[in-house]
This record gives sequence, C-alpha cells and structure tokens, in this order.
Amino acid sequence: FLKHLSKPSLVASPPRPVSVEELMETAKGVTNMALAHEIVVNGDFQIKPAELPEHSLEKKVREIVHKAFWDCLEAQLKEDPPTYDHAIKLLGEIKENLLSFLLPGHTRLRNQIMEVLDLDLIKQEAENGALDIAKLVEFVIGMMGTLCAPARDEEIKKLKDIREIVPLFRAIFSVLDLMKMDMANFAVSSIRPKLMQQSAEYERKKFQEFLEKQPNSLDLVTDWLQEAADDLAKLRYKKLPPSSSAVGAAGGASVLCSTAIQNQAYLKLLKWDHTNRPFPETVLMDQSRFQEIQLELEQLLVAGTVLLVTFSAAGAALIDVPGFAEKIKTIVKVLLTGMHLPSFNLKESLATIGEKVCAEVNSCLSQHGFAPFTAEKETVLKGQIQAVANPDNTICKLIDSRIQKFLENYLASSHQKAVPTVPGGLGPIQRELEEIAIKYVRLVNYNKMVFSPYYDAVLGKILTKEEPQLVGMPEEL
Repeated sequence: FLKHLSKPSLVASPPRPVSVEELMETAKGVTNMALAHEIVVNGDFQIKPAELPEHSLEKKVREIVHKAFWDCLEAQLKEDPPTYDHAIKLLGEIKENLLSFLLPGHTRLRNQIMEVLDLDLIKQEAENGALDIAKLVEFVIGMMGTLCAPARDEEIKKLKDIREIVPLFRAIFSVLDLMKMDMANFAVSSIRPKLMQQSAEYERKKFQEFLEKQPNSLDLVTDWLQEAADDLAKLRYKKLPPSSSAVGAAGGASVLCSTAIQNQAYLKLLKWDHTNRPFPETVLMDQSRFQEIQLELEQLLVAGTVLLVTFSAAGAALIDVPGFAEKIKTIVKVLLTGMHLPSFNLKESLATIGEKVCAEVNSCLSQHGFAPFTAEKETVLKGQIQAVANPDNTICKLIDSRIQKFLENYLASSHQKAVPTVPGGLGPIQRELEEIAIKYVRLVNYNKMVFSPYYDAVLGKILTKEEPQLVGMPEEL
C-alpha cells in the first residue's frame, strides 16, 4: 500500500524525505487501518484460534510444556493424600474465564461463580481433606452450558461424559477457548456498524496524509474515472437517434452523473488486467478482494454457459430434476480450480468437463426414464462446452453481458430494499451470483464512503472538461 502511494512524482517537485520514525508510525497506522477495513468489508470475518505450523519448533516446545504441566497435575492428584496446588490454579483460571463471559446484568450468575469458586475456601477444604473436586467441575460445566452459544451445546455435552479429572480439565480449557472465540466474534459483529463510520473517517484521514506527501497519488484514480466517463459517454452517444444534432448529443451526454461514472468504474475493476496495469490508489487495499471476485465471476461464467448449453441440448427433461444443476456446478468448480494460474490449461479442463457433464446427463436421463443422448448429441454438447475457451463465443458473451448488467443494477439499487431481477438464462446460477453481488456491493459502498470526497473532486473536473468536447464527438465512437 505504502509502496504504491510513494511512487516518484512525475510533474511535481520531489517528495520530502521521510524519517524512520514517521515510517514506523505510518506502518502502524496502516496495520490498524487494514484490520478495521477487513472487519468492515468482510461480512464473514471471524477471529480464529492461531494454528502453529506442523513440526515447527514453537509447536514442539508448547506441546512439551503442556504435557509436563498435565503430567504434574496428574501426579499431584494421585498422591496420598492428593495435592491440589495445580488444580486450584486451574480453577482460578476457569473462574476468571467464566466471569469474563458475563454481561453487566448477570448479577445472580456472578454471585454464584464467586461463591462456589471461592479460592480461599477451596484452599481450606483442600488442606482439611474435604475438597470435592468433582462437584466443583460439575458446577463449572453447568455454568459453561448456561453461558455458551447454542453451537457449543454438543461440546458441553461431551464434557459430561469424561470421567478422568485430567482429561476433563484439558477438555474444559479447550471448550473455554472456543467460547472466547465466540464472544470475540459476537463483539466484532456488534461493533461493525459503528466501526464502519469510524474506520471510514480514519482511512480518509490517513489517505489525506499520504496525499499531502505525494500530491500525485490520485493519478491512477483520475485515469480510471476518466475511462469510465468516456465509456458511458460513448455508450449514450451510440444510443442517440441518427438524426440527433450535435446539441442533442451534448444533451444526451450531459446526463452523466458522478454516481453513474463511479459505478461504471467499479464494474471495470472486475475486468482488470492485474498483471500489466497498476490498480487505482484508493482501491489498492482491496485489490486482492476484487481479484477474488473477478475469478469467482469467471468461474461462474463458465458454469452458467455450460448449464445453458446442457439444458438446451437436453430439452426440458432435466430442468426441474432436483440437484442436477448443483452437480454440474460442482463438476465445473472442481475442474476450474487454479484457473488463474499460468499453468492452467482451459481447453483441457473444458474437454474433461464435457466428458463428465455428458456422463451426468445420461445417468440422470436414465434414472428418470428418458432416452439417453445419442453419440451425435454428445459430440455436439462436448463441442459447445469446449467452445467456451473461445473469447468470441456468442453464448459466453451473452451470459457475461447479463452478469455485468445484473451487477450494474445491483450497484444502482444497493441502497434500496428491492433486489434486482436476475436476467433470463441465469436462473441456475442465481444463488451464487447474488452471493457474489452482496460481497461486491459491500466492498464498493464502503470504498465510496471513504473516498467519495476525492471522487467527487476528480469527477467535477472531468465532467466540466467533457461536456464541451462531447458536442463534436466523432461518429466512429
């Protein structure tokens, strides 16, 4: 992010030197900004337990230390009489964990925990040989069941079946860790709406600081928005009647507005050449997300095309067969894994998809009492599927234009409750398309929230400059 924003100025004076202290402070700010950004734009964001690499030194050391601790606990409890030093420390940790799950209004539960897990009293009972560790653990499990999320009920139930005290303690701490994750993720979902506004202001402030140090940091954004404006102007000029005068052409183009241009610009990010072209500065933090969505749409385009030609070849026989479309989508998804890699061979994958789709079609036709495909029909369907590799494939281009139109409509209606209708031919991939659209629009709307002042400033200049030029727009557009 910093590297991209710190490119040398082409027209302005060279940027001033940045001290190490300033760089470290900026890096810290970017790290915090990236985390807040991830929580806001990723609706599926969740905190997950850290996984140490297999066979790593850190993991081996941790396993050794943990084993030594649990072995020591087991040895203490097997003494005659038992020693409860380690067990009492664990009960203290459990007590703190349980208290951390309570809300301010949980006074009764707090009093119960404080009373039953009174460590001073527990130590006295241990010294007098009157400690009932099983009863305390039973209370802990019951309290965990009261405080845990419904998704953890099964784990709590399994705790009740463990009879040995050391494995039970280990299992309790394992479930407590899961409960901590649940609590943290609940907190994340709760603060997301407030964080969105605060994070937007924070990111805008940070970007302004970059902009002050690097005045040319909106060059790529300006080119990106200019291209989007040109696209819309050309499109609207083409739609004018042939008899329109130059004044009419200018009038048609003058309806261009900031929102329409921004939406067109964001649609262009879904067709971006990431290898050969730098990404606009304001969306650089989300480049990987836009790439991921772009790949998902490319795979969905293939799946939609394959389904369309398959249903066309099979007639009405398979359209309403439960699960058939899902099987075809699974075949396509599996065989297109790694589609973005240079080593991926699309033609070979499509040939395999054709073979498997034909086998699935014949199996399904047979199960439902229809005549199987003839060899000629199979050859035709396989050829249609392999033709998807051709960039000029008519069916692919049709499906792609409808997907783009749906996303365009989704963007335009993103602040309304009504979801735009899915265009014809996209029914079999409607669920996947809507899931992508939701993720894409969330990303776009947040970016607009952060950077709209900059976009408006750039577009103000573009629209002022464009309008007089459109009067004499050449016919070849």
